[in-house]
Amino acid sequence: MTRSATSATLADDVRSGDRAALARAITLIESRRADHQAQARDLVQELLPHTGHAVRVGITGSPGVGKSTTIDALGMALIGKGHKVAVLAVDPSSARTGGSILGDKTRMARLSAEDDAFIRPSPSSGTLGGVAAKTREAMLLCEAAGFDVVLVETVGIGQSETAVCDMTDFFLALMLPGAGDELQGIKKGLVELADMIAVNKAEGDNLKRAKAAAAEYNAALHILAPRSEHWFPPVVTYSALTGDGIDTLWDKILAHRAAMIACGDFAARRRAQQVKWMWTILDDRLQTRLRSDPAIRGRVRQLEAAVANGETTPAVAADEVAALLERR
Repeated sequence: MTRSATSATLADDVRSGDRAALARAITLIESRRADHQAQARDLVQELLPHTGHAVRVGITGSPGVGKSTTIDALGMALIGKGHKVAVLAVDPSSARTGGSILGDKTRMARLSAEDDAFIRPSPSSGTLGGVAAKTREAMLLCEAAGFDVVLVETVGIGQSETAVCDMTDFFLALMLPGAGDELQGIKKGLVELADMIAVNKAEGDNLKRAKAAAAEYNAALHILAPRSEHWFPPVVTYSALTGDGIDTLWDKILAHRAAMIACGDFAARRRAQQVKWMWTILDDRLQTRLRSDPAIRGRVRQLEAAVANGETTPAVAADEVAALLERR
């Protein structure tokens, strides 16, 4: 990010579809420097009127389910239909390892070579809340740059699934056939979040097992409460390898969007997401304040030791930290 490039100039470049400018803009919002954060806030505010029109899809699944292959196949199919596709990631493990689940773009070899696609990994460090907040802002920047489909991938670890669900319009859960007892392996919390379950690798000898797994998931869904009374999550089979069923995935996403708009749930969900985003940013700012203010940080360490040694209760320590923040 050059010093001469103002947020207004960068905003114009992003709106023009300049991919290099989009990459610089996302790097800006990921920066921890105070001046960069201020500039990023101005940038997102300026671009906000040009956002909100994309189809936002969250995609999750356990390792090995074929998320990257699915995104590659779905993205190519969408580009073939005239769409521009952005792929973002929420990776809570990056806060610990510094890694990124999308670091190796070779897993999306076809899509990464397309001019109408943009692939961006999550920030390499920070709390899950911070990573999720930056991903939300990156999503808005991609929309302002003209990408009309945004796919948000999660590594599929606990809270990251909820975070992605809270920033997308449609939450797709990918499953595998024949991975032991499907109902034993089903994650109740995940399934309750899902707007659709898709069983991958439905090809060749796996086809029969995929259909059997789909039937079991479908039966399980009937005993759980759906997210919306206006949409019952379908269970489909597909093959990311051959492309069979990929069009069905997209058709279901569009059908869900139409149903949610018709009943008013679409607008209500997006309004709720904006409020949750505000609280996520606030929580992250408070955490940053605790880490960056030397006086507060020193006292927090003392309180942590006191709590660990049983000299004070967590509630009393938390009250003192809150009082410190208020005084500062």
